[in-house]
Amino acid sequence: MKVLFIGNSHTYFNDMPHLFAEICRENQAEVEVAMLAHGGRGWDFHLEEPEVRFNIRYGGYDAVILQHTAHPMGDLDVMARCGRKLIDWVREAGARPILYMTWTTKEDGETAQDAMSQAYLSLQRETGCEVAPVGQNWWRYHREHPETELYAADGQHASEAGSRLASVEPQGLVGFCESPSCRHDRSALGGDVYSLARDAERICTARR
Repeated sequence: MKVLFIGNSHTYFNDMPHLFAEICRENQAEVEVAMLAHGGRGWDFHLEEPEVRFNIRYGGYDAVILQHTAHPMGDLDVMARCGRKLIDWVREAGARPILYMTWTTKEDGETAQDAMSQAYLSLQRETGCEVAPVGQNWWRYHREHPETELYAADGQHASEAGSRLASVEPQGLVGFCESPSCRHDRSALGGDVYSLARDAERICTARR
């Protein structure tokens, strides 16, 4: 299985695609990951980058994870227009587009999450594209386990525990892959997102 992550610092912080691959392998799923990410950039930027179109078209990916700029999200009409174009490119290449829903800042809190979530869910309804609801589950996990710090010191990006939590959501959508065709089993790979994240601090601490 080959997965391409397209996004910004909320994708590359703590090498989140690598955490995604690690957890896949822990669940006996072989995966290759690649990333095209630039800090503070959104889908409008990526549309103009020649390596983005080239990688989508010729990279042979099974899935492409698409994450838009988060804090702030900018013009939502621009987000939707550019998101539709990227989704079209991914589908034309024979891959599965998956929208990566981000989380709000620590200062804005959970009350601001709905507006961010709806921007992704609206595009899902329009295109039929799948969504990894990272932002929604971020706050659900925070309510259940307030002792776990999901934010980095800046209150915007993810801590290592937050990145591990964030990396689990796309797995349930991508599923297992048996070359040359991908077999998507959403229930087997993702496991319990919360139990995985609950172990995140222990795992991250052990690596230090």
